[in-house]
Amino acid sequence: MTDGFEVPGATATVLLPAVVARVTALAVRLGAPHDEVFDIPRLSAASGVPEAVVGSLLNGRPAGEPDLQARFLQRLGLLRRTRLKPNGRRYTQQEIADGAGMSRQQAGALINGDRRPTMEHCDAIQRFFRVHAGFLTAEDPEALAGALQRTEQELLQRLADREREAALAAVDDPLERLLQDHGVRGIAWRAAQLPTDQHRDKVAEWLDMLLESVKRPES
Repeated sequence: MTDGFEVPGATATVLLPAVVARVTALAVRLGAPHDEVFDIPRLSAASGVPEAVVGSLLNGRPAGEPDLQARFLQRLGLLRRTRLKPNGRRYTQQEIADGAGMSRQQAGALINGDRRPTMEHCDAIQRFFRVHAGFLTAEDPEALAGALQRTEQELLQRLADREREAALAAVDDPLERLLQDHGVRGIAWRAAQLPTDQHRDKVAEWLDMLLESVKRPES
């Protein structure tokens, strides 16, 4: 522990490439554009990591790691630029102080870098800006991995929705129901094993009659 912060080990650095690989595979499976899934400004805003560092980490390059004080100031500055009031203006020091339950002097000292924050300060400011725990303190690889894990959950939901829609469409398709209910594909495969063309023609004729009795719904 250092100044009230827990310093993570190398786990996040190892985790990040695995998360990137999983998200990449999901994007390919969904046909989602790579630049959309790995949108650097969006990931920066979601994680608090500077855009240049996000780009380096996504490409597997180390980008250096600010000390705890610099990281806090960096992330707090990003929050003030990106989490705005409904009128589009930034929150004032007094508004942050009131919302985080501290004096204006305390808030000003933290914002200006004149005072090192405690975990209690960080928790209060994170709650005020409605960001997840650790936003102000997580190391860059850990923060980016967390943002990508949330992207991964969104992509998994999209994949589940698509597969559910495909399953419903198949159930509504009379021809697909026929193929499933009567095992037509299996019959066709077995017919291919018959010894003569005459035998196979008989099966094909029966299948043609069966398939013609069912029409797909008009698109």
